[in-house]
Amino acid sequence: MSTVTTVAAKLKNGNGNGKRRLRWPHYLLLAGALLVLLSLVRVLTGADDVTSSGTVSASLRLAVPIFLAGLGGLWSERSGIINIGLEGMMILGTWTGAWAGYQWGPWAGVAAGIIGGALGGLVHAIATVTFGVDHIVSGVAINILGLGLTQFLAGLVFNTGAAKALGGGPRQSPPVDPIPRLNAPVLSGGDFFGWKTPDALGALEDKHWFLVSDLAGILRGLTVDMSLLTLLAIALIPLSFFVLWKTAFGLRVRSCGEDPHAAESLGVNVYRMKYAAVMISGALSGLGGAFLVTVASPVYQDGQTGGRGFIGLAAMIFGNWRPGGMATGSLLFGYTDAMNLRGGGESVHALLLFVTVILVAVAIWQLVRGRQLRPLVVTEHDRNGVRNAFLGSILAAVAAVGLFTWFMLSETVPGELVSFTPHLTTLLVLALASQRLRMPASNGLRYRKGEAR
Repeated sequence: MSTVTTVAAKLKNGNGNGKRRLRWPHYLLLAGALLVLLSLVRVLTGADDVTSSGTVSASLRLAVPIFLAGLGGLWSERSGIINIGLEGMMILGTWTGAWAGYQWGPWAGVAAGIIGGALGGLVHAIATVTFGVDHIVSGVAINILGLGLTQFLAGLVFNTGAAKALGGGPRQSPPVDPIPRLNAPVLSGGDFFGWKTPDALGALEDKHWFLVSDLAGILRGLTVDMSLLTLLAIALIPLSFFVLWKTAFGLRVRSCGEDPHAAESLGVNVYRMKYAAVMISGALSGLGGAFLVTVASPVYQDGQTGGRGFIGLAAMIFGNWRPGGMATGSLLFGYTDAMNLRGGGESVHALLLFVTVILVAVAIWQLVRGRQLRPLVVTEHDRNGVRNAFLGSILAAVAAVGLFTWFMLSETVPGELVSFTPHLTTLLVLALASQRLRMPASNGLRYRKGEAR
């Protein structure tokens, strides 16, 4: 019974280290402070593109498939199944979405993409849950299978008959009609029931005022040319949080990830919960693939996912296996990718100053934290905590000096480094987030009914 009580406490608190968790007001204050800092950097450097509506719109469009893949990984790993096959499931979603989309319309493509990804999740569940295959091995196999199968099917289906006549080929599909898009005419100009409204947000953005223009640019980027599928994908974040943390089904799924044998003792069908979670994981990844062929680019192409499934996995880890943090990580990756696509050498150069200030703040916080922990040193673990805090402060300060020196001695960032920015961000985020992570306790462990440890 003590084991069940411990699992319930972990599920209630969200972590097992006893640390005080930040609440939504803290996150809102932090986001506001970062926006003020970003606006100040924009004014000082003149890099207006860092908060422009075009950058915000591109960032959201690039972030959606990443956080759909990350959300899929979250569902799977909350049930105790490691899923590095997200990339392969997303690839299956792109092909099935394009195959159905060019024949029966974009929404049929979305449905087919979900089914294609769910089938990939089913294969992963059969291998890991039923046959006890190592989760990493199965995930790698799914990635290889997804890539090879779609390449074969593309040559078989898109390169013959009516598909070829419509523009298909061995490496691409015929064009798919895009998902309808929405505007908010009252805010961003347009036709509002026959009345032509001015682009108020665009006018404010063009003023380049401190903070006001930045807010206008962000709001305009979120209200102009917004795809319906983007809105649906955003709605899945609070929906997943509600289902996983506020319903009995979600509690059962998470209990399987924390201690499946304790869940089994309470009557939970662990096999069924794991199957359901992994198939939902695949469906969400497949939806991310369908997004690529119906919103991002109206055609299937070989290699279209570009590693977004793996970046989604990194975003999930950055978010500590929680939907809000995962969405934040996805937006970070989408933003850096948008800088790359928009040729933002000057904008990335301005961000060097932005990151410098953040690193200075981190150095100060680590120093203060080390001083607070020093009088409490009792065990070797406590000594290591103090040592790590001071070491982190020194490393952050050294990095801040290096970035500030780079900023002062240059006027732009080379294009080669700009293109590498999303991948560099992935590595830095995982490195910085590794100290506060707590994955589900039984994640990746083989489960067999009745074989309690």
